[in-house]
Amino acid sequence: MSDISQQRRHIETILSYGGHPVKGNSAFPPELIGRSWQRCVNEYGLDPSRPRPARIVTQQTLLEHQDSVDELLNVARAGVEQLFTQIASLGYVLLLSDYRGITVQFLGNKKDDDLLRQAGLYLGADWSEQYAGTCAVGTCIQEQQALTCHRTDHFDTSHIGLTCTAAPIKDPFGQLLAVLDISALHSSRSPDSQNFALHLTQLYARLIEDAYFLRRYRHSLIFKCDQSRELVQVNGQLLFALDEQGQILAANTAGRALLSQCQVTDQTCISLPNLLECQWRDILSITYESKDGIRAFRLTGTQQTLFGMLIEPTMNASYQKHLSDVLTHKEESVPELDRLCADDPAMRKTINLAKRLRHRDMNLLILGDTGTGKEVLAQAIHSSSDRSDEPFVAVNCAAIPESLIESELFGYTPGTFTGGRAKGAKGLIQQADGGTLFLDEIGDMPLHLQTRLLRVLAEGLVLPLGAVQPVAVNIRVLAATHCDLSQRISDGRFREDLFYRLNGATLKLPTLNARADKQYLIQTLLQKVNPKVRLRADAMSALLAYHWPGNIRQLKNTLTFAEAICESDEITVQHLPEEFVTHHHQVHEASVPLAQTAQYTPAVNNQPPPTESAMLLDLLQRHHWNVSAVARQLGVSRPTVYRRMAKQNIVPPNHWQSHHKS
Repeated sequence: MSDISQQRRHIETILSYGGHPVKGNSAFPPELIGRSWQRCVNEYGLDPSRPRPARIVTQQTLLEHQDSVDELLNVARAGVEQLFTQIASLGYVLLLSDYRGITVQFLGNKKDDDLLRQAGLYLGADWSEQYAGTCAVGTCIQEQQALTCHRTDHFDTSHIGLTCTAAPIKDPFGQLLAVLDISALHSSRSPDSQNFALHLTQLYARLIEDAYFLRRYRHSLIFKCDQSRELVQVNGQLLFALDEQGQILAANTAGRALLSQCQVTDQTCISLPNLLECQWRDILSITYESKDGIRAFRLTGTQQTLFGMLIEPTMNASYQKHLSDVLTHKEESVPELDRLCADDPAMRKTINLAKRLRHRDMNLLILGDTGTGKEVLAQAIHSSSDRSDEPFVAVNCAAIPESLIESELFGYTPGTFTGGRAKGAKGLIQQADGGTLFLDEIGDMPLHLQTRLLRVLAEGLVLPLGAVQPVAVNIRVLAATHCDLSQRISDGRFREDLFYRLNGATLKLPTLNARADKQYLIQTLLQKVNPKVRLRADAMSALLAYHWPGNIRQLKNTLTFAEAICESDEITVQHLPEEFVTHHHQVHEASVPLAQTAQYTPAVNNQPPPTESAMLLDLLQRHHWNVSAVARQLGVSRPTVYRRMAKQNIVPPNHWQSHHKS
């Protein structure tokens, strides 16, 4: 098709566009571009049949625009130059515009100066939507989101050969500062060819935005966090600037998104400790009390773990004094309890509460799934308490037959029943006199025995079977259960008054899968199994990736098994139980690159091999978008194919409209 015919067809398409993309008609753009077309016609009065020449502002006007973003330009320069080195060989130029669409920084190839200036890809060019029509920079300003404006997405016919990709750069309060854009004079006709350009531009826009944030709040304490402990120091995605009381002063884009997700609309009215379910001291002490300068936190109301570090303010005497005052009141070290966890937020909260209550004659209720270490915690509380020299007696209420549990707990006098000991027997409650009685699986205790236990707790007296006079006992009860006692109370299977006698305070244990310190637990338990044996990286990866339905008990059994069958001092993934090996292979296969799992025709005519996105798109089209068929050919699961489609921004034709609405 000739250039004139293409321009005529483009004009007709814009003029016939009614604002609603037609399914299956590729002539009409996605909704975002369509909205821009309508603004151009209805609000700005632009005419697609009358192309406008590129507008380059005067030198004086350019200087005024550059002065208004001078601080950003100083911060952005390194990122802009680094991005340009990666895209220059592909024929792209780079533009940084201010929030009004004026190009305040430009990097391009000198030999193409005339062509670039003619196209408006030049320093001082005006890419506002009001003048240039639909374009990456102008439409990014209007829509406040990253986008690619590819060829005929442009409104002006003089731009339909260009491909332009832009991403917004915002200030710490979400206001638009600038737009980062990469553009090319010539490109593939397929818009999918720009998927990688979009991801790359967004990445560098975020880097520049975060660098500006750090500069703007260099005199404040900054909390930097990420979902990955390994990446938080080099690529922590969330930034929060804090005052000396822990109130959030500002946040970067990812941080504001998190606050929005937590339904915090005014970020200046929330403290970071409230957001992360912790104490202000837990945050301030990260640098000084964590070996790697990182600590795990749990996001309020969720099971999401964030790993955070501090960037301390420069030359701030007030902050240093405040830090010293806060850190003076250090949490007491209790080795028996401290060794139960490393850096899991939920466990840290539980252990800190246990430390405060360990000397109190208060009954405690320990809640947690089977295998999470309820008895281990109870033993640690007893061992670190004033009762540590007295007995610790553990009773599993679910393991003792119902016919024996009464005599086991309360004891009996001589001759009480046939088959009993001639001298009678002291019950477990009496055996715990002076010490701690641990009642595991208390939710399974028979109802009639709950009444007798309630009397023991209320009066400090135990009446053995067959006895006339009760015996005084001094015990502290630690009870544990994996059941929902509130539901059992509602069902009439557990006494409400006994619940309140046992529940002086509640200590909650997270599942192993939810814990952020799994690696510490694995290493600690392995040391107990055999201190001479180490885990190879593949075994550790498999253990960390597993979902652990049996919790810590299952982990201990797994390590014992692996140590028993390994013939050297190194455990590999092959030494783990079969379910771990299978799970490891499934995870590994799901992560194999598409290029390694599919068969493609070799490159011809010296053309470069297709990208992963192009290969996946080709497979989907050949199979008429049948994801199951594509999954079978690749040898992966359907969810894996869907994840790859999302990663490559590939949307089925029948989902195109809803995808862009979202």
